Amino acid sequence: MEKILVTGADGFIGSHLVELLLAEGYSVRALSQYNSFNYWGWLDDIKHANLEVVCGDVRDPNYCRHITRGCDTVLHLAALIAIPYSYTAPDSYVDTNIRGTLNMCQAARDEGVKRIVVTSTSEVYGTAQYVPIDEKHPRQPQSPYSATKIGADAIAKSFYNAFGLPVVIARPFNTYGPRQSARAIIPTIITQIANGATEIKVGDLTPTRDFNYVRDTCRGFLALARTEGIDGEEINICTGTEISMADTLQMIADLMGAKVQWVQDEQRMRPRKSEVFRLLGDNSKIKRLTSWQPEYSLRDGLAETIKWFSDRDNLAKYKSGIYNQ
Repeated sequence: MEKILVTGADGFIGSHLVELLLAEGYSVRALSQYNSFNYWGWLDDIKHANLEVVCGDVRDPNYCRHITRGCDTVLHLAALIAIPYSYTAPDSYVDTNIRGTLNMCQAARDEGVKRIVVTSTSEVYGTAQYVPIDEKHPRQPQSPYSATKIGADAIAKSFYNAFGLPVVIARPFNTYGPRQSARAIIPTIITQIANGATEIKVGDLTPTRDFNYVRDTCRGFLALARTEGIDGEEINICTGTEISMADTLQMIADLMGAKVQWVQDEQRMRPRKSEVFRLLGDNSKIKRLTSWQPEYSLRDGLAETIKWFSDRDNLAKYKSGIYNQ
């Protein structure tokens, strides 16, 4: 049975990816960030004989080698991802996103893994200079977060060029779905409405995004882990469609049968030069190289997401009245 290491497995996308891998018959070693409470994040809800949960930190190179040993494939998702928090804590992003990726690439090289998939983000492109955005689009560091992800991508690519590391850079566009942090636009709207709010606090509603339902994103990771002959490639995972924040929020309100008023909240606004105003991805490369294509429409994905968040037990995990950076 092939063994796959997933870093960042206790988070939103990582926990869904663990579930998919287990369902596909893989043995999974899942990294949860170390804490003294034995709290495994979303992994606490996943029980399976082929799941091994380990606790540690990708900032420690020795630990990275330790957890990589015996694994055939590494899916590296561990990262700090909240853009507003990167404005106030950029050092933490450098340590986790850049050095953490360096440590995992070194570990993968030392332990001779067959493939390491390093997670990038559409934020590395910044506001689109042309659409759809293909993998050759210029990188624009419009936030400390995106700057560290550009750096992490460069580290990973350098290990392919310098050492022949079998690395693939996965670049998902905006992923949403059950378990997502309330710092993101879709869950913050759903949780406010589900808790009975009629005035919904939002940031800028003019930017557009290419939204991926989380199960489609995870299927993209699996396709990149399985496909031969794509070492060294950077590959978008996206739908090839875009929608404005305003239209997205109206679709959510319609699906939830809610009449609400949008109220712009200054603390939810990015600095003007940091805001990414348009993201529309080109998915022709992943379609050409693998069998992947998106299965969920935005409406269907939002309906699944709303259903999950509307469960009172799930909703209780979120503090909708507090803006989460």
